[in-house]
Amino acid sequence: MKQNVQLFGRTLSAMVMPNIGAFITWGFIAALFIATGWLPNEKFASLVGPMSSQLLPLLIAFTGGYNVSGHRGGVLAAITTMGLIVGSDIPMFLGAMIMGPLCGFLMKKFDSFIEGKVKAGFEMLVNNFSIGIIGLVLVLLAVQVISPVVQVLNHVLAAGVNFFVTNHLLPFTSVLIEPAKILFLNNAINHGILTPMGSQQVNEAGKSILFLLEANPGPGLGILLAYCLAGKGSAKGSAPGAVIIHFFGGIHEIYFPYILMNPLLVVSAVCGGAAGILVETIFGAGLTGAAAPGSILAILAMTAQDSYFGVLLGVAAAAAVSFALSMVILKVAGKEEDLEAAAAQTKAMKASSKGLKTEDAKSTSSVSGQKTAGSKSGMEKVGFIVFACDAGMGSSAMGATVLKKKLKEAGLEDIKVQHAPVSSIPKEAQVVVTHEELGPRAASSNPTAELILIHNFLAAPEYDVLVENLKKRNR
Repeated sequence: MKQNVQLFGRTLSAMVMPNIGAFITWGFIAALFIATGWLPNEKFASLVGPMSSQLLPLLIAFTGGYNVSGHRGGVLAAITTMGLIVGSDIPMFLGAMIMGPLCGFLMKKFDSFIEGKVKAGFEMLVNNFSIGIIGLVLVLLAVQVISPVVQVLNHVLAAGVNFFVTNHLLPFTSVLIEPAKILFLNNAINHGILTPMGSQQVNEAGKSILFLLEANPGPGLGILLAYCLAGKGSAKGSAPGAVIIHFFGGIHEIYFPYILMNPLLVVSAVCGGAAGILVETIFGAGLTGAAAPGSILAILAMTAQDSYFGVLLGVAAAAAVSFALSMVILKVAGKEEDLEAAAAQTKAMKASSKGLKTEDAKSTSSVSGQKTAGSKSGMEKVGFIVFACDAGMGSSAMGATVLKKKLKEAGLEDIKVQHAPVSSIPKEAQVVVTHEELGPRAASSNPTAELILIHNFLAAPEYDVLVENLKKRNR
């Protein structure tokens, strides 16, 4: 079930994340040039409406269709979404996220149906006119039928958000958001749900607190600072570096393993997140666009002109509450938080569930921390390694950089290292490195690659063991 939920969330966020740059551009324009912005300019501010009502939904729809069936699916999705835009008086973010994958699916089914049935020389004619005819039908349906339905769904969601806001219940969303983040659903929540809804609020109010619900780095910062003082072993040693990467780099995935080592710390994250949201609500804080990645620098760049105090106080409150609770948990109710021990324990538990003896599990884990997902022998020469994370942009990019450096130091710079989303790992990849929580999805995405499962992105002993293994294989 967890894998299916992650996959669904990944489908949503995969439509928005590649277009985050456009959302940030739009947010900057809103922050600078609207009537309440830093540099009010009526002509420049006229960009805000068309970008949010047309450009952004079309980008989302095209990306959703493209992800399912390539460029043809993207074009069909954009055509259909244009019908939603014309048939509605609200930004069609929700409609774009529905029609993108749906149109991609229809295009994929049509292409599969006609495959091998088109006469030689008529391929271009059929390809172009098929999109034209299907697009004509769908865009007309979108204007008359689909758009009203999506508007109703949009109003229902908006009513739900307004209920939380007007009844001062928004802090309670942390009960759902923070645990879901630990299951690597952070991108799905932030970019798949909150970013589209927040963008719509910006059109109405010039800013939105929804951009801060998941992106606030305070809860994770408090937990990492507690590990710096009260942690043990390599967890304590790696925590200071994780603080910098999390708070300034915006890679929130870096602190997830620290909670997984001691699941009771999720209470710290939930209470810290709730405290931050409460403070931001009291002071009416909000951002003008999505903060991606969730770095304090990105958050400040997108903060509305009247919200800097509330945003900074919200981050500080979240960090303080999370830190205080984490210190209590680590000192009073804590346990040995050594990262290597936690990783070994996890592997032993998995081996036990498969009926293997503990000695066998230890033997297996000692062979480069490696688990073979496919039929690779584990001894062939390696030329292509992929580091995969949920979105393929944050922790995987950091992990790829660390691995490249280690390979260069070992004289193995000829090995190509690339980062990618866990749901779309290149088929050519021979070795895939990913977090153990994402292991099943990685194995499903590329069943023939050797799978290296790590517990901590920053302090993974598997990196060094992998390099030593590659030295022997690539002689």
